[in-house]
Amino acid sequence: MAKYEKQLVGNFDAFLDYLFDGIMNGSMSASYEDGSDWTGNGVRVAVRVFERYSFMGSNRVSLNITLVGSGSGLFLSAVTSGGSQAVFWKVNTLGEGSFLDQVVELAESYTGG
Repeated sequence: MAKYEKQLVGNFDAFLDYLFDGIMNGSMSASYEDGSDWTGNGVRVAVRVFERYSFMGSNRVSLNITLVGSGSGLFLSAVTSGGSQAVFWKVNTLGEGSFLDQVVELAESYTGG
């Protein structure tokens, strides 16, 4: 499992769309599995789950994105899982790291649109 978290400033919907498009266009095997949205007391939360095939690991990995927004303040949490081929411990987690690197690159290059 790999994790990345970042606070940003921007438009909630624009950033969520930016992430979604970047993840889906970043890998030909990426798929959107499901999501959930919640709004209350001026706070918005969006959860998105993606999956893709890792050629390096010859397995599938998942990516969970949670975006929390209040006004223009945003908090992103991205967690990957899967990708291991061992029964009792994790080995060959290259696919997880690669999937997460994609999100890191997107978040770090976001300009607050």
